[in-house]
Amino acid sequence: MKHDTSVPWPNGARCAVMLTFDFDAETLWTSRDERNWNRPGVLSQGRYGAKLGVPKLLEMLSEEGLPATFFVPGWTVENHRDRVDMILKEGHEIGHHSYSHKWVADDPAAEAEEFERGLASLAAAGVAPKGFRSPAGEVSAGLLATQARHGLLYDSSLMDDVSPYRHVLADGSKGPIELPWHWSLDDAPFALFSVASPRPIFPNSNMLEIWKAEFREIYRWGGLFDLVMHPQITGRPSRIALLREMVAFIRTFPSVWFATGAQVAEAWAALEAEGKV
Repeated sequence: MKHDTSVPWPNGARCAVMLTFDFDAETLWTSRDERNWNRPGVLSQGRYGAKLGVPKLLEMLSEEGLPATFFVPGWTVENHRDRVDMILKEGHEIGHHSYSHKWVADDPAAEAEEFERGLASLAAAGVAPKGFRSPAGEVSAGLLATQARHGLLYDSSLMDDVSPYRHVLADGSKGPIELPWHWSLDDAPFALFSVASPRPIFPNSNMLEIWKAEFREIYRWGGLFDLVMHPQITGRPSRIALLREMVAFIRTFPSVWFATGAQVAEAWAALEAEGKV
């Protein structure tokens, strides 16, 4: 029995590609261990993402004529507002990414507070997000309902498909559209290093090989290629070059649609309304 994963993407595209960046900055480190607030060396890794990673990535995206989605925690919005404004000025999408990047899916009250506080920070920066991505994919069913209540169009936290789908909430009502991702398409497992829990940093060629192999098959299946990156990781010099090489590889395939999360979700919602998905 064949299980169809293909989506009739706009303008006859065979595959949709999202270039997404989780702009966590220092919160990636403080959410793991609050003692890191007093460790300038550790925090400098996250600060690189804001100081240099974001501007250099925006430069690359502009040169390549590509849209992107940046998922930004509220703390990052408040403490790196100039970079948020820079992202908006370049015409990219900003999505919701909690407030402090804490993993709190097992604590409904804390999860709700993280969501509401992050939403308020985005609003203060003039951003009404259409999408949400939870830290490390940790999201509860309750938060999906909260997203729907606040009118968010899509979530990008789960890993159970290669094509978008609609969440159905406990009461039977429609939830957000899911735009799935996967750890194999995230730069962190390959290149995020911590002295507290050291692990190898893989060669860029290793990351590129897996990303290319995943794209090749998702393209064949007709799904969504949702690439997850971090300015403090892929914003490093050689990895910006890696991203350029990945984009060049993708462009060797005909009928590929580069889009923001909001554009993908809106297109899928239109297909849903027409009964085509």
